[in-house]
Amino acid sequence: MIKKDRTLRRERIKVSVRKKIYGTPERPRLTVYRSLNDIYGQIIDDVSGRTILSISSISKEVREEVVATKTKVAKSAVIGKVLAKKAIEKNITTVVFDRNGYLYHGRVKALADGARAGGLKF
Repeated sequence: MIKKDRTLRRERIKVSVRKKIYGTPERPRLTVYRSLNDIYGQIIDDVSGRTILSISSISKEVREEVVATKTKVAKSAVIGKVLAKKAIEKNITTVVFDRNGYLYHGRVKALADGARAGGLKF
């Protein structure tokens, strides 16, 4: 029962946030998804409806860095830095942050701080 309530609450928050946040080609949307053990980040252009780039903690290019980290929060920070580096290579410097209904705390905050440290502005 609690799991269902938590999921419904996150979906409600997600819908209300997405009413205000919209990714454009000049300023795409950086969205976060977190599962129990992994974290995923995507940069999306909502006008054309396509994902520009994505990275996760299970991606092959970051597997060695992720394995070296001890905690899920540290794993999220690494993913944020790698995501920012790949975005800057594609000439994306500013994004709109979409926390996807999650609280801005813990792993979501670590990914955002890692992306800021990597050079993204939002």
